[in-house]
Amino acid sequence: MPADEFTLKLSTLMGFFVVLSLFVSWYFRRDPILDAIPTVGFSDPILSYLSAVQFNFDGVRMLKDGYEKTRPGLFKIANLWRWMVLVSGPELIEDVKRAPDDVLSGIKAELEFLQAEYTLDILDLNDEFHTDVIRSKLTQNIAVAFKEGREELIMAMDDVISMRGDEWVTVPIQKTVERMICRTTNRIFVGVPLCRDYDYLTLNLTFGESVFKSAMILNLFPKPLKPIVFRMISNLPSLIQQEIEFIRPMVEERFAKMEEYGGDWDDKPNDMLMWLMNEAKGVERSVEGLARRLLTINIAATSLTSLTLTQALYRLLANPKYIEPLRQEVDAVIKEEGWTKAGMDKMYKIDSFIRETLRVDGFTILPFIRLALRPFTFSNGVAVPAGTFVAIPASAAHTDERIYPNANEFDGFRFSKLRETESGSMTSKHQAVSTSSEHMFFGFGQHACPGRFFAVNELKTLFAHIVATYDVKFEEGKGVPREVCFGRLRLPGKANVMFRTRQK
Repeated sequence: MPADEFTLKLSTLMGFFVVLSLFVSWYFRRDPILDAIPTVGFSDPILSYLSAVQFNFDGVRMLKDGYEKTRPGLFKIANLWRWMVLVSGPELIEDVKRAPDDVLSGIKAELEFLQAEYTLDILDLNDEFHTDVIRSKLTQNIAVAFKEGREELIMAMDDVISMRGDEWVTVPIQKTVERMICRTTNRIFVGVPLCRDYDYLTLNLTFGESVFKSAMILNLFPKPLKPIVFRMISNLPSLIQQEIEFIRPMVEERFAKMEEYGGDWDDKPNDMLMWLMNEAKGVERSVEGLARRLLTINIAATSLTSLTLTQALYRLLANPKYIEPLRQEVDAVIKEEGWTKAGMDKMYKIDSFIRETLRVDGFTILPFIRLALRPFTFSNGVAVPAGTFVAIPASAAHTDERIYPNANEFDGFRFSKLRETESGSMTSKHQAVSTSSEHMFFGFGQHACPGRFFAVNELKTLFAHIVATYDVKFEEGKGVPREVCFGRLRLPGKANVMFRTRQK
């Protein structure tokens, strides 16, 4: 059969399955329980799919529209394969927060969003041991690892920017930040020399990008077609195999020492790979299992952190009035505390600037999302059936004038001023790592992001280093690029930024 004829028949068959799946999906997702919940967009057969597609490109406006019309209350938006019910108001948000994992599951929701069955392909998706490692070991070692991380940061900055005296150097900021953060992070994850291996860093950056792209495409297709589509579009299996080969020598050497010396030896590494090896059980204790976990953790630690730092730099360059006050704070703290974790904790303005960036420009408009595994009834009596997404429209809440005065304006010192004035002392309520129903970027409650302490510390260290070390500006005649929104994701646009050694 000629190739073009085969392609035509395959496309026709896939199109037939997509249309059939849409009808079947709509038939089975119909539920009179949901009829009582107001809809943003269409709720009618077929037309609801137009709203589902529209959300991918207009999600911020649709969430704001539903939020303003129903707060406090509930509204729903069509997803291609499920309904998504959005929740606002303290009481209803508290209902979601208190719901058991076997009723409203955050893990199941994120696994579906990432299409983890295909993209991450973790050997045991039900084993979340790496979350406990992040919550305990990684957080506990932030201060211990600070010196090594900063050392790597300085070398990474020198490599990716390559300053030439007092000349301005122009770099593509997003790619530069990604590589800088990936190297700094992997100093804590796998140590030297692997964290400096160009090909290893490229692999991890490529993997994160490929996971998100593959997930976005797979989410457009019905389940029967996902395996076929994945094989056609994805390079993830080969990337996983590359990761296995990169870490195999380290893992085998460490397992040999664990066998010989037991739990401890003189030069035992204190890094993420070692913590995972100590805690892994069953199939996850294999080189392949560990490789997949490392790649998965790197997505959040590198890809998502770099997006936030890029947005923070854009905000700084668009509002140069903040540069001098931030520099004064960094200079004063470093003079007193040096470059230490304790010093980072005293940089209130730096912390505030990061938190405000997360409020206004967070890379996801729905950071808090659950999948109903069983029917769930809110305290106001409204119920949702199993199979429904339940989420909190954070992008809408974060721009609510009732919560944040002048909510649509970026105020870099909004939270440092609140910390200074509330109760007459510096409180922890408004720190970048703090979570609440009013600032939900990291979620909140027992399922708040376990890696947020490491991520925020890294963000503050990198941001403070840039502020204190360089003069920075956009290329002449250029400004903040337009952000790109697709579904839950809100991504910074690409721009070149100019660096020069700080002129004092």
